[in-house]
Amino acid sequence: MLWDDYATAWSGLHGGFDPRRASVLVRGWVRIAYGIGSWLGRRGIGPMAVTTAGLLVCLSVPVAAGTLGRWGLLLAAVLVLVAALADGLDGAVAVITGRATRLGYVYDSLADRLGEAAWLTAFWLAGAPGWLVVTAGAASWLHEYARARATAAGMSEIGVVTVAERPTRVLVAIFGLLASAAIGWFISVVTMAWLFLAVAGGVQLAVAIRRALAESDR
Repeated sequence: MLWDDYATAWSGLHGGFDPRRASVLVRGWVRIAYGIGSWLGRRGIGPMAVTTAGLLVCLSVPVAAGTLGRWGLLLAAVLVLVAALADGLDGAVAVITGRATRLGYVYDSLADRLGEAAWLTAFWLAGAPGWLVVTAGAASWLHEYARARATAAGMSEIGVVTVAERPTRVLVAIFGLLASAAIGWFISVVTMAWLFLAVAGGVQLAVAIRRALAESDR
């Protein structure tokens, strides 16, 4: 599959968001996923296998953070990066091999939420207050739930790219775990940043949803 064909198919699975018109960072990320996904597809590796591998890596993040001390936090950050790569690759493999299914879409979404719960569990094990971790996780969950319900209600696109999308959460998790390996108490600051971004993103999304659904009701 050529890049333009892949970008068009990818856009159809992501609410019409065209990676060819995205920022350099996002476009580069999708390009890398396209290249590696093509390699995996040629070797018969399916998208659900990639999703499962990424989920297992995510579940190992709190194990590393909670049992190996400072070095475990460094390892946890690396594992989050690996899981994020897998998360981008499963969709790429699905598109390239023509194996994108509704079941795979649901499974991928559930794996994402479980993975993020594992990262936040690592935050708690690293010293962040439990109430703050739970609140941050709930805010992120609400962000994704609101978009899913708005889409079911008739919003045809993703609404808006907020400040709290999954790539942002990936970066917060990686740099937060790295920083907490050097400064233990900093993990609480990182968790507060996660919560702040989730709330800000939720406000952005709520405005976009209201606008989109109000137009569709006219």
